[in-house]
Amino acid sequence: MEAVSPNSVRPAEVKELLSEHMLTKGMMPMVLDMEASQGVRLHDQKSGRSLIDLFGFYASNPLGMNHPKMSGDEAFMERLVDAALNKVTNSDVMTGHMARFVDTFDRVGIPDYLPYTFFISGGALAVENALKTAFDWKVRKNHQKGYRREVGHQVLHLDQAFHGRTGYTMSLTNTADPRKTMYFPKFDWPRITNPKVHFPLDADEKERVRAHEEEALRQAKRHFHEREDQIAAVILEPIQGEGGDNHFRPAFLRELKALAHENDTLLVFDEVQSGVGITGEFWAHQALGVKPDIMAFGKKSQVCGILAGRKLDEVDDHVFETPSRINSTWGGNIVDMVRFDRILEIMEEEQLVDHAGRVGTHLQHRLHELAEEFPAVSNVRGEGLMTAFTLPSTEYRDHVAQQTYEEGAIILGCGDRSIRFRTPLTITEDEVDEGMGCIRRALKTMASEHGPHADETRAHAQ
Repeated sequence: MEAVSPNSVRPAEVKELLSEHMLTKGMMPMVLDMEASQGVRLHDQKSGRSLIDLFGFYASNPLGMNHPKMSGDEAFMERLVDAALNKVTNSDVMTGHMARFVDTFDRVGIPDYLPYTFFISGGALAVENALKTAFDWKVRKNHQKGYRREVGHQVLHLDQAFHGRTGYTMSLTNTADPRKTMYFPKFDWPRITNPKVHFPLDADEKERVRAHEEEALRQAKRHFHEREDQIAAVILEPIQGEGGDNHFRPAFLRELKALAHENDTLLVFDEVQSGVGITGEFWAHQALGVKPDIMAFGKKSQVCGILAGRKLDEVDDHVFETPSRINSTWGGNIVDMVRFDRILEIMEEEQLVDHAGRVGTHLQHRLHELAEEFPAVSNVRGEGLMTAFTLPSTEYRDHVAQQTYEEGAIILGCGDRSIRFRTPLTITEDEVDEGMGCIRRALKTMASEHGPHADETRAHAQ
């Protein structure tokens, strides 16, 4: 078969060429024009349309497309090309590129209470290495107690969690879509209910959620009792993403952390989706006021990995003191590091974390207005731009998402019935309004097509 240059592939041929060797059924119908797309406007080569990006490549695009301070910075472009021409093994070979990146990351994004750092390619692999770090620590803790065998290989986690699709993480992932984990082997690890908040958080809801939190903590205490010294980590997303954009009260997170520490267990936060500015703080846990012992990061950071704190120093020879306990061939991708280095500089220069908080507040106001106009919309919630709302059913939600696409914006579902926003940090209030206009028209179309069935109660929506 004749080789095909990417510049010679006609948009109408893209799906056909990919489908010869790949499953394209779940992909969007658009063919992204990577050169013509700008900011939060994604250009479709196939249709010629421009769509508002409210999904941010599943929360992984921090600056939108073709930010002028990226392509317009000659020194950065030279570093990027230099890093791309030769892929080095960062775990074995030191480079100035990596040192520059780590220094920038330290200044802009690494909290002083999480000094240990490890890099790898892939969010699920970041979580895997967070767990390996915890297993190593817990077994050494148990050796201090007198255990001669290896004990401490279990992980306590929550309902409606999504932590990945790799070997360890599949045992922790239990969102609405069973296809992500079904038929794959999983560990018998303890799971507790997730005391998520329904909004508005009025007096009745506070009472309900407090009771739910007490139930979750009772379950956790029972697991710690029945599996004495076996649980190495408690892991959760500070805001559950794919499981439904579920929020927890900081008081619950603090109690869970205290319970973990009482049982010589590490608190692990999965911030692969919630990190790097989207909540109006660099990390979501900073908005909630609860510090983890280990944190996994990825997506917007381009390169993935973990940060860890000094609690690890309670044992000798933990994974940040012993070579090759956690490692990979590449130790993260150096091109991703160089790219994120520049992204961090731009985030700092343009104060994009604060910007995400302000525009996120505007987005939430617009969603509350939408809820007043459409009875089908309920449970508006968010931290910064990490915002969502709930609809009456899965089918209704899916129709709204599809119709929003037809109206000119790309949006994501989550959980059973929710819509979530994962925009780039650079989105403006005017662009939010433009995207909200697409969603409003989609809801109006649904209301006109479904008549009285569209006006289901908020109780049903929750």
